[in-house]
Amino acid sequence: MAGAMIALTVNGESRRTAASTIADLVRELDLDPAKVAVEHNGTIAPRSELASHKLSDGDALEIVHFVGGGQGETASGDTWTVAGRTFTSRLIVGTGKYKDFEQNAAALEASGAEIVTVAVRRVNVSDPKAPMLTDFIDPKKTTYLPNTAGCFTADDAIRTLRLAREAGGWDLVKLEVLGEAKTLYPDMRETLKATEVLAKEGFHPMVYCVDDPIAAKQLEEAGAVAIMPLGAPIGSGLGIQNQVTIRLIVEGANVPVLVDAGVGTASDAAVAMELGCDGVLMNTAIAEAKDPIRMARAMKLAVEAGREAYLAGRMGRRKYADPSSPLAGLI
Repeated sequence: MAGAMIALTVNGESRRTAASTIADLVRELDLDPAKVAVEHNGTIAPRSELASHKLSDGDALEIVHFVGGGQGETASGDTWTVAGRTFTSRLIVGTGKYKDFEQNAAALEASGAEIVTVAVRRVNVSDPKAPMLTDFIDPKKTTYLPNTAGCFTADDAIRTLRLAREAGGWDLVKLEVLGEAKTLYPDMRETLKATEVLAKEGFHPMVYCVDDPIAAKQLEEAGAVAIMPLGAPIGSGLGIQNQVTIRLIVEGANVPVLVDAGVGTASDAAVAMELGCDGVLMNTAIAEAKDPIRMARAMKLAVEAGREAYLAGRMGRRKYADPSSPLAGLI
């Protein structure tokens, strides 16, 4: 690095540097290029071209990585497939709200999940050697599902996932575009818009949505590879509030359906699977349990039990009692 000092905006903060290229700046920040993605003046800078991207006075850069926001086997060998990728565990877990990455990794192992959702956040340039999620959960062994948590417009969600793809090459992503902060319900107009754009750009979006069969079908037609209706508001732990609409979504979908949000305990996960869902995604129910590791194990068993019950076919509901033992021949 040589030359006159220039002023940059890096992750929203002013910084003076003598770096002449993005590669020089990344080295100056003591960051690992393999674990970050860089946006330069609103355009993604491909990792292979960082050395050729010149910096100028007044440039704005965003440098991001993945933050917290196993291998599983089922007894029956039952699997599910999304966007051409096959998994044995039907439980997807989040990576937020744990006390540390170590506990997060232990909960993941106990859950048997093969997919984890990860948020895309700015790198802490003041402490570039701070622990990262990738140091504890290996993306080569566990499928990372970058999500757009915290995005309230289609444009923000699209921008976030473009950065995620540059950071790790991921095209299987979780899309959520929120309507407002109180309920964290999805804005379906913005969600549909983002789904269409991402699908055209080669992404495979698994999409968080309202529990509405019509909206679910529209998302599928827009290019969603999985439909993820909420069971209840995010982080509420209220369980599935409308089993009827979830079942209708399952019956009408040609792509996987996974309940996303609202699960509070193991029985909620079992209900989702008994309705015929292909899987369940959860974070708070495990991370905020008094014993997250034990709850992760409970969720694993609940998802498996619910799936087995669905495949077995439950007994019919009756209006009146029907004795298990014959009444004829009573003493």
